[in-house]
Amino acid sequence: MVIVTVVSAELFAPGAPGVELCYQTYGDPDGDPLLLVMGLGGPMTWWDPELCQLLADRGFFVIRYDNRDTGRSTKVGGRVTRSMLVRAFAGRAVRVPYSISDMAADAVGLLDHLGIGSAHLVGVSMGGMIAQTVAIEHPTRVRSLTSVMSTTGRRSVGWQHPRLMPVLLARRGRGRAAYVTGSAAIWELIGSPLYPSDPADVVAKAEVTFDRGWSSSGVLRQMLAVVTQPNRTRQLHALRTPTLVIHGTADKLVHPSGGRATAAAIPGAELLLIDGMGHDLPRPLFETFAEAIRRTADRA
Repeated sequence: MVIVTVVSAELFAPGAPGVELCYQTYGDPDGDPLLLVMGLGGPMTWWDPELCQLLADRGFFVIRYDNRDTGRSTKVGGRVTRSMLVRAFAGRAVRVPYSISDMAADAVGLLDHLGIGSAHLVGVSMGGMIAQTVAIEHPTRVRSLTSVMSTTGRRSVGWQHPRLMPVLLARRGRGRAAYVTGSAAIWELIGSPLYPSDPADVVAKAEVTFDRGWSSSGVLRQMLAVVTQPNRTRQLHALRTPTLVIHGTADKLVHPSGGRATAAAIPGAELLLIDGMGHDLPRPLFETFAEAIRRTADRA
């Protein structure tokens, strides 16, 4: 049997007030709605079309979108400096342009625009934080939750490897070539040792990311929202949403303790630890991801 997936053009929808989101859909609109939420600095193209196709083949109406300050969605504005990030990382108060809750409101606004009352949510890294927050603050909108390589917001879990923060905060040269070179260096550090990416794929991914509307200031604003997020552990204990937590044992950007803590906090959550997986979504694991997401959705 041949399954044909309908892929929409890139469209625009309102998120929270003042924010316009670029999105795209895969599959039958009558399928189970599945909202994919990407992580820090990542446009929707970081959700590989092959993975979107696999999910659509399993009966999902797949929606991927650019978060605010990424891709073709609204660049919000508001100055964030590296010194502000350092102060926030040290636990000192700073003024933030927006919060993880605001980004969760964007996701809900997109569902409203599409006329979707509730959806299955899958979030990666910062996207997992956003998806968890949607489940906490808008529980009737979430049928099931999959949190991938993310954490609860508690400072004592999900920490970064000490080598990474200077790299993430380092100033890059201007222009496309400098961005591509810097991105390749970061992916080399945080990628999956057992599932290495093709260098040509890494370069192509970075080129598309830059061309879609890369914003270094937007990434700093997202980073500040992540660093200042609250500890959600208590609120996660109250969830009754079918939940899957996926984390790689080789993740240097968000230590696996973040995934373990998330699964421990949510009653009945399934924890899927994957040996040799870092802070990325390796193509050899696409079938594993798709089957696990479908299994979790079927619990709803």
